[in-house]
Amino acid sequence: MSDVWPLVHAERYALIEYLEGIDETRWDTPSLCPGWTVRDVVAHQISTALTTKLGFLRGMIAARFDFDRDNRNGVERELGTAAQMLARFRAVADRTSGPPAPADTRLVESVVHGEDIRRPLGTVGTYPIEAIDPALRLQVRTGKSMGGAKEHVAGLRLIAEDADLTLGDGPEVTGPALSLLLGVSGRTTALSELSGPGLPELTARLNG
Repeated sequence: MSDVWPLVHAERYALIEYLEGIDETRWDTPSLCPGWTVRDVVAHQISTALTTKLGFLRGMIAARFDFDRDNRNGVERELGTAAQMLARFRAVADRTSGPPAPADTRLVESVVHGEDIRRPLGTVGTYPIEAIDPALRLQVRTGKSMGGAKEHVAGLRLIAEDADLTLGDGPEVTGPALSLLLGVSGRTTALSELSGPGLPELTARLNG
C-alpha cells in the first residue's frame, strides 16, 4: 500500500495539470471508456478518490449490487463545470481511501482512465513502469466481471518491449507496456501499437 499511493497521487496531479489546459467544450469529447465523455471519466476519478470501504458497500446496496449502476451514480454526483470539477479533484487528490479491492486497482484506474481522457484529446501520457507493471499484472489475473482482463489474455503471452515484463504462455503479443495494459483492458485503439502471432486472437476476443 505504501508503494502504491505516491504513484497514484502523482498521476492524479499530472492529470489535473493536463486538464487545466483543456477548454471546457472539449470536456464533452467521447472518451475511450465506452459511453462516457471526458467529463464523465473525470467525475469517476473524483468519485473513486472519495470512496471508502463502507461507502462502497452503501453505494452497492443503493445500486442493488449492480456495479455499473453504482459507477454511474458516482459519476452523476460529481458532474459539474470544468472549474468546479478541477477544484474538487485537487481537493481529493491526496486521499488514500478506496473500495475493498487490491491497492493496485488504484494504479489501473489512474493509468487506464488517464489515457481514456488524454488520447481522445490528442495526447498520450507518460507513466512510470512502476505504475504500469503492477497494473498490468493485476489486470491479467482479474476476471472481466471485476473490470479485469483474465479472459482476454488466457493462453496468450504478453511481452513488453520497453520493460522487463513477460506474462503468460502461448502465442505472443508484444508492444509497449502501456499499450499492452490498454489493449487487454479493452481499449482497442491501442491494438495498432501491438504485434505478434497472438494479436489476432486478442483482437477477436476484444471485439467478440
